[in-house]
Amino acid sequence: MPTGVLLLDKPLGLSSNAALQRLRRLYGGVKAGHVGSLDPLASGMLPVCLGEATKVAGDILAGRKCYRFTVQLGASTTTGDAEGAVTATAAVPSVTPEALERALGQFRGPQQQVPPMYSAIKRGGEPLYRLARAGVTVAREPRAIHIDSLTLLAAADERLELQVLCSKGTYVRVLGEDIATALGTLGHLAALRRLYVEPFAQEPMHTLEALEARATRGEAPPLLAPDAPLAHLPELELDAEAARRVRLGQRLVTALGPAPRVRLYAPGRVFLGLGASDASGTLQPKRLLNG
Repeated sequence: MPTGVLLLDKPLGLSSNAALQRLRRLYGGVKAGHVGSLDPLASGMLPVCLGEATKVAGDILAGRKCYRFTVQLGASTTTGDAEGAVTATAAVPSVTPEALERALGQFRGPQQQVPPMYSAIKRGGEPLYRLARAGVTVAREPRAIHIDSLTLLAAADERLELQVLCSKGTYVRVLGEDIATALGTLGHLAALRRLYVEPFAQEPMHTLEALEARATRGEAPPLLAPDAPLAHLPELELDAEAARRVRLGQRLVTALGPAPRVRLYAPGRVFLGLGASDASGTLQPKRLLNG
């Protein structure tokens, strides 16, 4: 079974889970999980961890995301995007480029954002989107997010095309609605594409059609190594005996100082998984790959 990180270019009209299941069938039912959902309306980078690489999914989830999105001004919808029914309309005021830049400036840096009802956040074990579909609205606590950059790409026909680099947990649908409110009108997302997830800004994406064609030709999937998302962590290369002990879950005394997470390698740069080192240099294996 394949092990590694596959950067899928998720198409429009397909849920993240449906895309995942197509990949699993393509690769013989391999254990797999996608990192960060994209709505059916959205396209773009969906990292999928296959096999033992599912053990590093949390590191990808923590990375920043970059999106290109279009806000349609003048109308709000039930879902905050073009899939929902229009709930209200409002006139779109004439806004100068300077006023638009001032409005966008309000959203750069640390923010408090209220998650939308149409989200997978659970309340009492029930996803909010199920409550929303039943016509139920509940209070949601604001969450801390960070907008690293927010850039206007184009403005025409009561539409704004923007690009944002943001922290995990940011709902771009809510950002679009809030930008419209700051401009004195209503709005919703008309389009959304995830350009990349850190640390994969320079890595190519692969469409389902291209992956299926590769599989038909008997070619292996284009996977990144399981340790590809972990370059920010310190590493420790072990000799054969130390690697054997780590595989057994045994502790080692090393020259490392305190490090909550360390990449561990056997001879030949074989990635073993992750460990943690305390102040005395004692290393404890924490999350090891099988095989």
